[in-house]
Amino acid sequence: MAPPPPADLPLAQRIQKLAQTLQFAWFAGHATLLLCVTRYAFSWLRMNYYGRMAQFCYRTTFLSAALTYGIVVYKTWRARQKTGAKPANVVSYLTDENVQYLLLALVWLFMPQYPIAMLPFAIYSVFHVATYTRANLIPTIMPPTKVAPAAGASPSAKPQYTQHPMSDAIGSFVKQYYDSSMSVVANIELVLWLRILLSAIIFQRRSWILLVIYTVFLRTRFAQSSHVQNSFSTFEARIDNLIGAQGTPPAARQAWETAKGLARQFHQATDVNKYINGAAAPKKTS
Repeated sequence: MAPPPPADLPLAQRIQKLAQTLQFAWFAGHATLLLCVTRYAFSWLRMNYYGRMAQFCYRTTFLSAALTYGIVVYKTWRARQKTGAKPANVVSYLTDENVQYLLLALVWLFMPQYPIAMLPFAIYSVFHVATYTRANLIPTIMPPTKVAPAAGASPSAKPQYTQHPMSDAIGSFVKQYYDSSMSVVANIELVLWLRILLSAIIFQRRSWILLVIYTVFLRTRFAQSSHVQNSFSTFEARIDNLIGAQGTPPAARQAWETAKGLARQFHQATDVNKYINGAAAPKKTS
């Protein structure tokens, strides 16, 4: 993340320089996303899901998400161009988390409404907005204060600065809640898949197309995210506990075991590394 403008500039010029950066557009996109999700939540509570303002906020949420992730993908591409690195192939791009969420945002933008789909993007945006505010916005408006050197300190010693207390508070918030929030995101993404599966079973509009797309997305996230893996493991353990209770019909147990078997077969069949790297090399015994 680029540093804030120099503190010796007037406040208006510092804000102007900050607003002219691509990173600020990224921040504005995340802030807009949070505002839209909040406004949509009020419509949802009033059960006015398809009102004009609700639909506007819903679509703008994913438009903002596509903008923010598109900026990150673009900056990554520009960085590779500047360093002269070998151009990445399609597989490399598709394994990039930012590309995955960019494509998913575009899918949600044009698909029927699933309000729960907004939540993962909103949670990510909370931390992106907080991080940008701490690293760029606060230092631009309220630059760090230089600490007076201690008596007897070397004249060539590097000057020390104190951050605004709000910056420290935001840093503590991010550090304390980031990991647990990523687990919440993983759980929401699993619940969302189950919601789409239910829609496909009752043949809602475009649900089967969405189920295929979201299954591919979630399979990719499973391969890359320990939070998603833990979410699936917890879900399996809970269902095992329910199915193992006394009085559970044998047919239900058989259906659950069949579902688990099919899921494991799907996992093995869609292991991309198996096809790219071939058979694993035998381990050495010495």
